[in-house]
Amino acid sequence: MTTYVLVPGFWLGAWAWDAVAAELRAAGHEVHAVEPGHEPEATAESHVEDVLQALEKAGPAVLVGHSGGGPVCAAAAERARERVTRLVFVDTGPLPDGVAQVEFNPPEAQEWIRSRIAEHDGVQPMPTRAEFARLGTSTEGLDDEAFAALHARALAEPAGAILTGARRATPDPSLPKTVVACSFTEAQARELIAAGVPAFAEMAGPEWSFAELPTGHWPMLSEPVALARLLLRLGDPV
Repeated sequence: MTTYVLVPGFWLGAWAWDAVAAELRAAGHEVHAVEPGHEPEATAESHVEDVLQALEKAGPAVLVGHSGGGPVCAAAAERARERVTRLVFVDTGPLPDGVAQVEFNPPEAQEWIRSRIAEHDGVQPMPTRAEFARLGTSTEGLDDEAFAALHARALAEPAGAILTGARRATPDPSLPKTVVACSFTEAQARELIAAGVPAFAEMAGPEWSFAELPTGHWPMLSEPVALARLLLRLGDPV
């Protein structure tokens, strides 16, 4: 039996993993889906603490982070290395020490995100489909009805989670790390690694691997069975 700890990205709760978790449990595995704090004072660091608490309860686990949960999981894995058997980034990756998620965006997108937070009293509502398109975030795989259901259930993301970064420790090259590439390809990631782009440069190490699952940015909703099967393969002992 493998234990999985699943961490959702921005605007999502543990419910986002329901279909994936059901597949993993049906295969005989243990699953803990993290409910990240959406209270006004939440930060990247408090989200790391949410993950560390889940790891404490779960024991050694495959730690899976989606989107904004990826950098949080990178930091958590470095602080609780003995409790993580593999680190999986779903359409995301790590960020350098203290770098905020907002900084991953180009300047014009950063300005728009900050303005939205200011307009909504310190939180960012989930963007619309059109806004995601302008930000370069793929909603492929979700029809209008499915996206509307996602958007209706989404929670506003606290400014601190977006505008602050997580404290990194020391990456362990003995920890296997896999990127599940959904809205980009491995070839595109390799180009960014070679170019030294901060969010990708760390992926050059031999402990890193890639698995492609072509769909949009929310594979747990657009391709839950395929994502679960991929996680099952990654959960096999290395």
